[in-house]
Amino acid sequence: MQKLSLPIPAPEALAASQALQQLIIDDIRQHQGWIPFSRYMELALYAPDLGYYSGGATKLGKDGDFTTAPEMSALFGATLATLAGKLFAQTTAQVMEFGAGTGKLAKDFLTECQLSGIAIERYFIVELSGELRARQEDLLKDFPQVVWLQEMPVSFSGIVLGNEVLDAMPVDLVRKTADGWCEIGVALADDGDAAPLQYRERTCDAATCAQIPDADELPLAYLTEVHAVASGFMHSLAQMLNAGCAATGKGGAAILIDYGFPAQEYYHPQRSQGSLMCHYRHHAHPDPFYLPGLQDITAHVDFTAMARAALEENLSVLSYTSQAGFLLESGIADLLSRTSPEEVMAYLPQANALQKLISPAEMGELFKVLVVGSGIDLPDNLLRHDRSHRL
Repeated sequence: MQKLSLPIPAPEALAASQALQQLIIDDIRQHQGWIPFSRYMELALYAPDLGYYSGGATKLGKDGDFTTAPEMSALFGATLATLAGKLFAQTTAQVMEFGAGTGKLAKDFLTECQLSGIAIERYFIVELSGELRARQEDLLKDFPQVVWLQEMPVSFSGIVLGNEVLDAMPVDLVRKTADGWCEIGVALADDGDAAPLQYRERTCDAATCAQIPDADELPLAYLTEVHAVASGFMHSLAQMLNAGCAATGKGGAAILIDYGFPAQEYYHPQRSQGSLMCHYRHHAHPDPFYLPGLQDITAHVDFTAMARAALEENLSVLSYTSQAGFLLESGIADLLSRTSPEEVMAYLPQANALQKLISPAEMGELFKVLVVGSGIDLPDNLLRHDRSHRL
């Protein structure tokens, strides 16, 4: 594998990465010398105290590895609050966020609720990382509505938010060979190799690749990801919303925003090397074994698989659209207009951020929004750009 030329980490960060690498090596040895890639990704991202999301390094913004929509502009969270305010008539006035990161989305959402008089009872944050929860608690200390949870509850009625959550869930890697589909896992390298970890294939069963449409028609050596963990999350999310609807008589909806494609585009014959990507200090590269614990590992989302999981639990697919269409129809331009263009220093940064959020050349088209729900209807204008027929 080509040697990467990336920023060198501080000694303590390097030591943490080496400790995580040893933990992964030990895990491989405990599993007869091979683990699925999803297990490797789980440890690299979520191993207690050492994984990328459970360790102490800065993840977001200019000092981190990547920037998300809430970090770009307060308009993003304010737009979601505006929409939620319209939906609360059909649900309880509660919100639950997964993948809250620094807490910036929650802060912007709750600030808009204060400004616009949107009554909200509770804002739940499901957070497994003690380090991230501490950051969120500091940022959100002025909002008594916020309650932290360590796991998804059995029942919930309200609005669920998940911005860039699904892409961070572990994926399995598969490749088509002359003998059929193989699963690509992680094994220990042979003696003498410079890197201690390497890919190793083994035959997989048909169920592993069931998510791939027209799998038999794809070319040999085709490499891609399958999303069992994210699909499982969607099943649990749907069960929670259905239970909430049954318990309260009121509806619930989940708004999931991420980069990805419907299955026919995701598994296109020309997308032959998959979408797995790593992010380290604002550098994108393809090597997941580089400094485990210090870099993000992501894959694009198969939105067809996510919608199918919701439908299998009798949840409704309410909308699937681009981030641009969703934000514009939810009122983001109206929120920007509250700042006068004559106030140049205040207006220009907001306008530039809005452009990045909605431009087809930036996030507007790459990012999609899947809305699923139970006992709830979306405003008619949100359906103008609906692409559910593509799922």
